[in-house]
Amino acid sequence: MAKIQLTDVFVEMADTLVVGFDLIDFLHLLTERCVQLLGISATGLLLTDQRGALRFTAASTEQTRLLELFQVQVDEGPCLDCFRSGQPVSVPDLFGAVDRWPQFTPAAIETGYATVAALPMRLRNEIIGALNLFDARPSSITPDKQRLGQALADIATIGILQERAIRLRDTLTQQLETALHSRIIIEQAKGVIAEREGLDPGQAFERLRNVSRKHNRRLSDLARMIVDGSEQLPPALT
Repeated sequence: MAKIQLTDVFVEMADTLVVGFDLIDFLHLLTERCVQLLGISATGLLLTDQRGALRFTAASTEQTRLLELFQVQVDEGPCLDCFRSGQPVSVPDLFGAVDRWPQFTPAAIETGYATVAALPMRLRNEIIGALNLFDARPSSITPDKQRLGQALADIATIGILQERAIRLRDTLTQQLETALHSRIIIEQAKGVIAEREGLDPGQAFERLRNVSRKHNRRLSDLARMIVDGSEQLPPALT
C-alpha cells in the first residue's frame, strides 16, 4: 500500500467524479482499486434500489459477482448484516461462521474465500449499500485495510449521492420545462377554442378539460392537436 499509489487512486476517483461521470464504470473502478490497494482477492458492491432493497452493482471478479447475487438471493451474509446495522462486519475466519450464515458461508468458502469484511456505504444517517472485501487467507483483512477500504467506500458514497442529486435535479428541471411548455400549448388551444366557439378564456379551458376527461386524453396532448389543426373538439351539448 505505497503512499504514492494510494494518492494516485484518490486522485483518479476524484477525477472520475468530476469529468464524464459514469456510475457503473466508477463503481467497477472502485472494486478494482480496492483489490490492488488492499492486496486482497476480490471486492463486491451492493447498493439499494428505489424501494430500499439491496441489489448487486459491481464486483472485481465474475466469481464474486455470482457470490454477491447468491447473498441477495438467500437474504443472508455480511453485506446484508452490514447494511441493516449500518456497522462494519468482519469475519477473520469464515470456517467459523457457518452457523451465522448457513447458506452464504459454504458458498463463499467454495468460491475460495477464507475471510470477509463488509463496510457500510453511508453519509450521516443515510445508508445506501455495503462494500464487501474478500480474501483467500484467514485474518488477512486487517483493521488498517478495513480503514482504507472504508475511506474508499466513503468517497464512492459521496459520488453516488451526488449523482443521484444531479439526476433528481435534472428530472425536476425537465418536468418543469415540460409543464411550462404544456401550459403554453394549452393557452394557445384556449385561444383557438374561444375564437371558434365564441367563449371567454375560462369557458374555453373548461370546454377543453371536459373533453379531455370524457375521452381519457391528456390535456396537453389534446391541446397540441387542436393548435396544429389535427383535431377539433366535438360539438358542445346544448
